[in-house]
Amino acid sequence: MTGDRKDSLNSLLEIMARLRDPEKGCPWDRSQTAESISGFTLEEAYEVYDAVALNDMNALREELGDLLFHIVFYAQIAKEQGLFDFFDIAQTACDKMIRRHPHIFGKAETAPDWEEMKRQERSDHHQTGILSGIAKALPAATRAYKLQSRAARVGFDWDKPDLVLDKIVEESAELRAEIAQKEHISEREDEMGDLLFACVNLARKLNIDPEKALKRTNAKFERRFSHIEEVLKSRCQPFEQTNLEEMEALWTEAKHMEKKHSA
Repeated sequence: MTGDRKDSLNSLLEIMARLRDPEKGCPWDRSQTAESISGFTLEEAYEVYDAVALNDMNALREELGDLLFHIVFYAQIAKEQGLFDFFDIAQTACDKMIRRHPHIFGKAETAPDWEEMKRQERSDHHQTGILSGIAKALPAATRAYKLQSRAARVGFDWDKPDLVLDKIVEESAELRAEIAQKEHISEREDEMGDLLFACVNLARKLNIDPEKALKRTNAKFERRFSHIEEVLKSRCQPFEQTNLEEMEALWTEAKHMEKKHSA
């Protein structure tokens, strides 16, 4: 790393300190807390994910910079409270990577049992439950997948996918029964959650990432609906003057076009 590149990191730290200066800093930046910026951090992480998915390296560089700025933001807030600073964060990451790779940085001849190592780390942090340490801020489907995977390691799992399909049918029937009870708003939400949880479980049994599968379906829906929109625009025909049968016909047309293109 050249001197100029090292200076860029120091400059970033100095910029953050200046923004948080009690007298001359930016009012918005001064008013922030770790809690208030946490939602923005999630947004930045998703923007990094999107840049990777699009294979847009220019966007990735920019989005990683935004995410790094958030890390620096948290570090500055903690430094002001006398807790830790950016270099403590970096050192913690170094220590963890060295500890987790004794076969690279130590004398071990083989890689450690990854799950056992993480279990020990959770124990060191007094997270002794089987499901401890799974971040609550994860997307719900991803967290469901991780909860189910953790429980499966101790035998709490279906034997085969067919049994999960049976559970999905059962949950669908329970949701249908609650839909019939119009006043059962909370119960419908509960049963809807059970049905989604069962669908995630089936994805896990089939070794399918539910988030990835749903993203794929979202993209497919977007493409096909855009086809409907484009055709209607070419006809100068507003949606308000288009019935469901016409839209379904255009949807089917989009499906056939996709299959023909992929053949």
